[in-house]
Amino acid sequence: MTNAYSPATAPFAHDRFLARRKIFELFSPKFYFSDELGNAIGFCKQKAFKLKEDIRLYTDQTMSHELLHIRARKILDFSSAYDVIDSATQQQVGALKRRGLKSILKDEWVVMDSLDQDIGRIVEDSTALALARRFVTDLIPQKFRFIVRGHEVGTAAQNWNFFAPKLSVDLTGDPGRELDRRLAIAAVILLLAIEGRQG
Repeated sequence: MTNAYSPATAPFAHDRFLARRKIFELFSPKFYFSDELGNAIGFCKQKAFKLKEDIRLYTDQTMSHELLHIRARKILDFSSAYDVIDSATQQQVGALKRRGLKSILKDEWVVMDSLDQDIGRIVEDSTALALARRFVTDLIPQKFRFIVRGHEVGTAAQNWNFFAPKLSVDLTGDPGRELDRRLAIAAVILLLAIEGRQG
């Protein structure tokens, strides 16, 4: 395992990876990314007590090399859009927006490009399971589908673990990379941070 930065080891260089959050880090959540072999490929720390979400993705826990900046457009808005910015170029990659009231019953996010054009959705697997999770038990693992321009390009499946919730991400169904991997990584962070908080 190496802490040296390389584009090949960045989270968005991988089509399969694991993202996890430690449940006991409630006030300043941390998210850890690893490849299929268990090698660390990214680290994220969510700032505590912010009126507007401000999340940074780094190559590792030293936080010496920032990769992405995710920031909410509005203060404490249930359906706020989150801009995703490439930290190296300061260019906006795109944005992600939670479908507000619709997400109360079934999680759904809108994926937008750098011009705020709607290009896809991230949706919870089924309405029936979503309702069961909310009103019966939250022990049913979640699964999210990544859909771009009408085609499913990947999934994020929860590996239920009370102490360290995990999402196993598989984007191998998108060999042409219709979904920018930076947007995909940002989406996974928000699923763990926002939907995880809801849980």
